Amino acid sequence: MNPIQELIINFQELAAQIPEAIRPFIVMLAGAIPFIEGEVAAIIGLVGGLNPIVAGIAAAAGNFLCVLAVVLVTSRARTAVVNHNRDRAEATRNATLVPAAPGYQGATAVEAPASAKPQSKGRQRFAKWLVRFGVPGASILGPLAIPTQFTSAILIASGTPRGWVLLWQGVAIVLWTTVSIVSVWAALTFVVGV
Repeated sequence: MNPIQELIINFQELAAQIPEAIRPFIVMLAGAIPFIEGEVAAIIGLVGGLNPIVAGIAAAAGNFLCVLAVVLVTSRARTAVVNHNRDRAEATRNATLVPAAPGYQGATAVEAPASAKPQSKGRQRFAKWLVRFGVPGASILGPLAIPTQFTSAILIASGTPRGWVLLWQGVAIVLWTTVSIVSVWAALTFVVGV
């Protein structure tokens, strides 16, 4: 028995101490953690003795539920900030009316509002990538660099509609979880022999 087989069998024996009905929920919780996500959580479930399909579904569901929560919270926060800034801009516009110069018989003059703050380099770069690949590309390629929770928060903060973000984050989660679980299952079955 090689060391990998021994490690997997030891991990499966440890996982066997947990009731079988609870194992998918543990995988689901692991899938909700950023940087572990559906990909690694599915592998943990598979190595822990779960059926690959059950492990994949539980991991993807946990990851998607966490992304859903992030999208809903970020969307509400963005709406609050946008409304606050709109109200502030309107109040500023109304407050900048000043009387005309003394002796002038005419309408009031308006002060020019301060210019908007320029975008940071990071936001400009993200906007460029978003334009280049769109939400589908950013969602599918995003897990290669950052967790799906972060990607979805960035997309919502940039003004992308919630439904569009949830659709493409769901596609990305299913895609990457499937790729990882099938790859590891094939490697364990055909290469390691577990």
